[in-house]
Amino acid sequence: MAASYQKFTLGSTITPEQQAFFNLHGYIHFKNFIKPETVNDIINAAKQVEQKWLNDKTEKVNGVPIKFGKDLDGSPIVQRFAFINKHHSLLDEFSKDPRFQVLLNLVGDGARLGTEEKDGMVFNHYVNGPESSFTKMGWHTDGLRDIFHGQKLNPMLNVGIHLSTLKPENGGLRILPGTHKQNLYQLLFRKKYFLDHDTDENEVAITPTAGDLTIHDGRLWHRVAQSSVIGEESRRRVIYIPIIAGKFEPKHADSPTAFYQRFAGIVK
Repeated sequence: MAASYQKFTLGSTITPEQQAFFNLHGYIHFKNFIKPETVNDIINAAKQVEQKWLNDKTEKVNGVPIKFGKDLDGSPIVQRFAFINKHHSLLDEFSKDPRFQVLLNLVGDGARLGTEEKDGMVFNHYVNGPESSFTKMGWHTDGLRDIFHGQKLNPMLNVGIHLSTLKPENGGLRILPGTHKQNLYQLLFRKKYFLDHDTDENEVAITPTAGDLTIHDGRLWHRVAQSSVIGEESRRRVIYIPIIAGKFEPKHADSPTAFYQRFAGIVK
């Protein structure tokens, strides 16, 4: 499967070649989606939100627990922000980039960017240091969330905007191409959800350059591999925004914490 890895350029439409690649493999990689200065602006905006949440001792946003951790110097940091687009004007503006609307064509009619649903725009900050607690995540699919909610499996894509340049040794997203077409039994039992971290011989490592954008089908089996390097070289940041279809279900300040999010130590 690894030989199938290609990088594309996003234009004003999804081309037939891009659609065919995505349909077959369940993922696609677009290079140079944003410029280096935009990457820096987004990181700085996240730092401003982080400082406010630390000062205010914020624990949840719209019912979603915030994941805290320690930086290399032992200082507290936020490692997983939910709905960060609702907490900084630059990130809210970024979520309205018209190119995101082009991506909806991968799903078709009824698809939308989930900036007010699920966990909104998620900002993940990984760093592998002496006190790191958020360094990897076991194999899982995102389809399990719909099953937890007693819903049918609606299409859901994860759009990743990568703010760090990664090599395989930096860890990061690993996917099993083609598993978005699996049956329900395979979706539930192919691997042990979140507990299985083993390398799969068919997995593909997503190795972006800062500014790249990737999309993977939420029904794909995927994991986050731990960095084999430590210290500053291990630092990586990525934004995820869902593309979803089906009933519109916005979150708000009084939204309850979902059952699976009570296990915040293992769930993305």
